[in-house]
Amino acid sequence: MIQIALFQPEIAQNVGTLLRFGACMGTPIHIIEPCGFLMTDQKLRRAGMDYTDLASMHRYTSWEDFLHSKPEGRLIATSPVASKSYVDFDFIPNDILLMGQESMGLPQEALSTSEHAISIPMVDGRRSLNLALSAGIMASEALRQINMLP
Repeated sequence: MIQIALFQPEIAQNVGTLLRFGACMGTPIHIIEPCGFLMTDQKLRRAGMDYTDLASMHRYTSWEDFLHSKPEGRLIATSPVASKSYVDFDFIPNDILLMGQESMGLPQEALSTSEHAISIPMVDGRRSLNLALSAGIMASEALRQINMLP
């Protein structure tokens, strides 16, 4: 199964939306803290609706904690500056899509720790897409490639 890891997310609604996505698609969501909000935030619950309790969510107190106890799978960094498009990448089961912070993306340490880096091609002059939208786009393609769409 494809997995999504969120590196220190800052916006509760994005996490709630991805927990909902994970519950609906069978995709585990890994949250690497600290977050820019409390996990009890009403905005997270509103975006996730009643799906947050159905999601396979795993929390880590830090990047080091995640690296020490992360699940099996290749770590695939996502970055708007990566040269390889997600549609040209060959996903395999258990790949972990590592998503960066909404404001700053992934730090260099996370990029260099990852086995691969991919991006979503966009119109020239555009910076990035919403975190939840980007994760959903790439995870859907990954699930399609490994024949794991529900």
